[in-house]
Amino acid sequence: MSDSAKVLVVDDDAVTRGCLLNYLVAENYDVREAATAEEAERLLDGEEFELLLLDIRLPRKDGLTLTRELRARSDIGIILVSGRQDEVERIIGLECGADDYVSKPFNTREILARAKNLIRRVRQAGAASPAAGPAAVPVCEGCALYEDRRQLGHADGEVTALTEGEFQLLRAFLSHPGQTMSRDALLDQIRNREWVPSDRTVDVLVGRLRRKLRDDAANPKIILTVHGAGYRFSPTARLRA
Repeated sequence: MSDSAKVLVVDDDAVTRGCLLNYLVAENYDVREAATAEEAERLLDGEEFELLLLDIRLPRKDGLTLTRELRARSDIGIILVSGRQDEVERIIGLECGADDYVSKPFNTREILARAKNLIRRVRQAGAASPAAGPAAVPVCEGCALYEDRRQLGHADGEVTALTEGEFQLLRAFLSHPGQTMSRDALLDQIRNREWVPSDRTVDVLVGRLRRKLRDDAANPKIILTVHGAGYRFSPTARLRA
């Protein structure tokens, strides 16, 4: 990368933490380490990081809780690291707002490749100035997508960041307005994501998009569920206040 990216490695296992730290430092990353979520929070409060490599199973506060709390206020790239190859845990991580997920034992070269890709996307999303950015893409009444910085802008001034999966899915819907799209078709549209996809992945992302679009999950108007077929995006829908 053109300049040193700042990475925080959080794992209660000293061997794993040391392995990741040494490998990333050798690749010219600026790396800090923490053994607990609480220690990580202190570092995050005092420094700016672009990427978090976060073990899920930490003492006291776990990695999923920290991910959910960070995503509510930060666009930092988050790669969850787990000692289990568990589809349910992967989905929960996705629901919490993680960008990627790897299982132990991991290949350090794979970690590096994923880290580079995610840092690049984080930088691209933050590169454009809101004042100087290109025109937003209308999503529905009262809401628009700023593709250059991967954000939703609402008529009341609120700006909401999208994770990579949410962004890719919304772009898929925008490309097929009014069409019923199967889960398989939507998965094809987000195939470049690092997550191992499943039908449940689409359902989780739709749920998160509805919340960020202010689309009532109990009676959605923008992303409609077509039972037995998939989902249909209605760009002419009126948002709730």
